[in-house]
Amino acid sequence: MRKIEQFQYDNKIVRAFGVASFVFGVVGMLVGIILAFQLIYPALNFGPWLTFGRLRPLHTNAVIFAFVGNGLFMGIYYSLQRLLKARMWSDTLSWIHFWGWQVVIVCAAVSLPLGFTTSGEYSELIWPIDILIAVVWVIFGVNMFGTILTRRENHLYVAIWFYIATWVTVAVLHIVRSFELPVTWSQSYPLFSGVQEALVQWWYGHNAVAFFLTTPYLGMMYYFLPKAANRPVYSYKLSIIHFWALIFIYIWAGPHHLLYSALPDWVQSLGTVFSIMLIAPSWGGMLNGLLTLRGAWDRVSNEPVLKFMVVAVIAYGMATFEGPLLSIKSVNAISHFTDWTIAHVHVGALGWNGFLTLGILYWLWPRMYRTTLYSTKLANVHFWLGTLGIIFYAVPMYWAGWTQALMWKEFTPEGTLAWGNFLDTVKQIIPMYTIRAFGGTFFFLGGILGVYNLIKTAQQGSFMANEAAESPARERKVHAPGEYWHKWIEGRPMQMLLWSTILIAIGGIVQILPMVFIESQVPKISTVKPYTPLELTGRDLYIREGCVGCHSQMVRPFRSETERYGEYSKSGEYIYDRPFLWGSKRTGPDLWREGGKYPDSWHFNHMIDPTSMSPGSIMPAYPHLADDALDLSDLPAKIAALRTLGTPYARDFEQYAIGNAQEQAQIIAKNLTAQGVNEPGLEGKEIVAIIAYLQRLGTDIKVQPK
Repeated sequence: MRKIEQFQYDNKIVRAFGVASFVFGVVGMLVGIILAFQLIYPALNFGPWLTFGRLRPLHTNAVIFAFVGNGLFMGIYYSLQRLLKARMWSDTLSWIHFWGWQVVIVCAAVSLPLGFTTSGEYSELIWPIDILIAVVWVIFGVNMFGTILTRRENHLYVAIWFYIATWVTVAVLHIVRSFELPVTWSQSYPLFSGVQEALVQWWYGHNAVAFFLTTPYLGMMYYFLPKAANRPVYSYKLSIIHFWALIFIYIWAGPHHLLYSALPDWVQSLGTVFSIMLIAPSWGGMLNGLLTLRGAWDRVSNEPVLKFMVVAVIAYGMATFEGPLLSIKSVNAISHFTDWTIAHVHVGALGWNGFLTLGILYWLWPRMYRTTLYSTKLANVHFWLGTLGIIFYAVPMYWAGWTQALMWKEFTPEGTLAWGNFLDTVKQIIPMYTIRAFGGTFFFLGGILGVYNLIKTAQQGSFMANEAAESPARERKVHAPGEYWHKWIEGRPMQMLLWSTILIAIGGIVQILPMVFIESQVPKISTVKPYTPLELTGRDLYIREGCVGCHSQMVRPFRSETERYGEYSKSGEYIYDRPFLWGSKRTGPDLWREGGKYPDSWHFNHMIDPTSMSPGSIMPAYPHLADDALDLSDLPAKIAALRTLGTPYARDFEQYAIGNAQEQAQIIAKNLTAQGVNEPGLEGKEIVAIIAYLQRLGTDIKVQPK
């Protein structure tokens, strides 16, 4: 007979991550509401630190890494201890992990509004913060695997499979995406450039969604949904298929973000095929969750926890059906760069991640405080506010996306663009933006009610910091001949880690390595030259202001786009772009063929007051660019770093870079004076660098007129 061991579960760390989750959730949602109203009322852009371009990455990072990140750690720390019948391996590592993650969040909250960004989607944080993230993630992994290896339970439950795959994949994604050469404490240049960097970014970006926002939450679904429903998981076999198929297929799907771009067709096709295949394991997981509720559906109408969880799983099913749909090339030709993508993302973020986090919080808090939920009625009100918020957010964004796509592509009977002025589309969708803003406000108000409900629940209860538990000592299981293979691997976490690593590595290796090592994948164009020092400085300022959040730099090979913007983009045009700036959304027009379209004075006036050049524009004004001094002191270091990475600047060019930039700045300042801009000293202001960069865009190739 095995010895019964007594121990205690650590609830303090669970509570800490839970508190951080709902606090940062409220903050992240508030920033989102501000952004939504800035698109309706541009006057709400308070520059330079609180403009749309600088706040947007703050919103995405706050929601993903602060709200959802703390939420997943809350769920993992609670469920892992109970599934393994063990306290976390090290209380010290638990708290280093907690405070380290909060430091990362605070660093992001300070650095992003200051304009310190790499511009990569979901990877905007600068290199010192990247290093801190890696250190904290390793600490989390050591603590998690230490707990797994010292467990009392032989069997590794399905939730733990997802936690293991999450840890290793996020580590691999973060490390590869962070291959960069530091230039200053706040700036670096990525190892890859142009098309290669675009592929690496969306291999990371899509799988950050997969392995940070999806797999750990599936693990939490497999634990908390059966607990809340008091029912076993519907199908053990389905969970096995779901897990292995999902982690293998997901990693291939990143290129579907780059369809009809300058990325080689074979990579785009791989992304499409595997994205469509994803619907099978994704819906397998959704059905496993919903069918777990068999026999408990009568309780859903009465229990807010189950309400939140059911809608979360349904939202997961909707998002994972729509993802493959949007990966079909003919559909993507319509949806990409539109607000349809915004709707799709928020169904997943608000419905799947948001509602599952809230459901778990409502389930956990009364148990840790040894009480009942303060108000079921308030929780139900929260549920309906949140549900209505999702509906009033998503539906107008779908509407806006379809409106944009139809207007962008419509031609008159004479063969000209029906809506030649991009602003016509923007004006048409302002009412949809208004409804979206109020939908987001509903969701936010529900969150405030939820915070109040949880605080009152805590006040009426007594917190159980160390929860007493007991379990038989672990008896190491010997593999029996003929035993089902998965039973064998479920008791061997290091083998589970190894096979998970192999499966997630295959897709990245097959897609990325040929792009990096086979030169013919990105044909060079002889006329494409590196940016001048002033253009390079302007590009960095463009990145600082977050312009990529609203403007793409990728003209796709559609007649509607070549008529509107000019010749479609070629992969060889981007070989010196570090980072790439193809963008994901067109709130404003594409800028890749912007160079030479307008005089310098047009760009000057447009940056100072966008409506002076484009009546009805919702773009923020950037008057500080004409006031702030142009800092060229880092140019020599930038030139040297880029040459190290392969940009063919002449030897010792960094010694002349500042002088070169000053000469070009004087030329632009003279042009502005000649064109009626009577402001002295502009050659020493940031705005001339932005103008230099915009006037360079897309001018390296010369297309013969038809």
